[in-house]
Amino acid sequence: MRGQEADVERVLDHPLDAAAAGELRRFARCVGVSDELAHVVRLFGTPPGHTPAGFRVRCELEADGTVRFDLRRDISYDGDGALRPTGQLFSVDSANPYEIAGVAPLVANLTCNPSIIWDLFLSDPNANVGGVFKDRDEVMTEIARILGPGADMSIELEDPFDDVERVLDEAEHLRELVSDYRLVVKVPHTGPVNAGNAPQLLAGDGHLDVRYDEPATGDAFRGHRLALLLREHGFRINFTLMFEPYQARLALQARPYFINSFVRHRAFQSQRMAALLDEHATTGDDAPLVALRGYLLDNDYLSTKDAGLDLAECRRIAERVVAYRRIREPEGADGLDHARHNLRVLRDANLPDTRLIICSMEGDRNYPDIDRMLTEPDLADMAHRVVITAEPGYLARFASTNQVVSYQRRFLRAAAKTRDARAARSE
Repeated sequence: MRGQEADVERVLDHPLDAAAAGELRRFARCVGVSDELAHVVRLFGTPPGHTPAGFRVRCELEADGTVRFDLRRDISYDGDGALRPTGQLFSVDSANPYEIAGVAPLVANLTCNPSIIWDLFLSDPNANVGGVFKDRDEVMTEIARILGPGADMSIELEDPFDDVERVLDEAEHLRELVSDYRLVVKVPHTGPVNAGNAPQLLAGDGHLDVRYDEPATGDAFRGHRLALLLREHGFRINFTLMFEPYQARLALQARPYFINSFVRHRAFQSQRMAALLDEHATTGDDAPLVALRGYLLDNDYLSTKDAGLDLAECRRIAERVVAYRRIREPEGADGLDHARHNLRVLRDANLPDTRLIICSMEGDRNYPDIDRMLTEPDLADMAHRVVITAEPGYLARFASTNQVVSYQRRFLRAAAKTRDARAARSE
């Protein structure tokens, strides 16, 4: 098409299957690009002859014989419409631009929330060296620059209990900051927390006077309704704070772009409760149950009103949790029963673009266990729907092994001998 020659050059190498090529040979009269493609390549300053990472190239034959190339947001793709090396993608959980820079070319998403931004970066002089960055906007702008167009940025709302109009204003501001193509708004499950009792979390021991499983209906579904509202305004949603399998199908009713499986604390808590139950079963003593009640209170299974809850009831609560999480069975022994469940639910959902983020990892087993899980015959076909998210330093652990050190020693010693021999000959 006249006037579009430069942009058409960006897509002329795009491969077509035999059927599409045959159809175009018969009916195509000219080649052009969509307004969207022209807008995207200019927004991201894409070099001539290329399309940016994070977009799928597609073409359609229009009624007048125009072959129209377009771009659609899809983080499965690298630059020039080439698929990333693996279907399963990686993400970083960080707000530290210096840390993110080392891994940026390898990831397709970033997740952060207010505590990560403020507590782990802006307020930490060892991270925010010299106090260069002053607020969230500066940090997000720099991270967007480092990541480039190919990675989404999942940014959590500062106050999901705020007035809806102010929440929408905040989301609009974030969209202007990092672009509509990158932004995914993180909306949390809210459970029993609401604007009225949220201050309890900030005072004293920080515990609520209502149990997590006794929320008011409107409070429990505030996050779901907020996710739907934001989606109506054109935002993609990362529906976060998902810890149990039973949350998945309800979460999917909000049509999110990402759902989540949090790994770390849930697995540790399950193991601790199981240990205390086993100790009580072995000794018959009440001391393990007293410790169990305190553990349930500390970790919000109980509310402040349950401080004197009958020990037998505490035992039943813990037994129910341990049984549901299946940690005494192969399905949940690695703490990944909810990830397996969520992938099966996602397989059957009518949301083909929704992915599962597996996040909140710690220790020497979480990532290797997840990696192995994604090769299980029952789940291997769902690996392309998974994004693994962790702190960059945690992921870095699994780019290495002891043998890397051993072989580098051999290689470097050999290289040193070669240099010494070369130097001796030159003398």
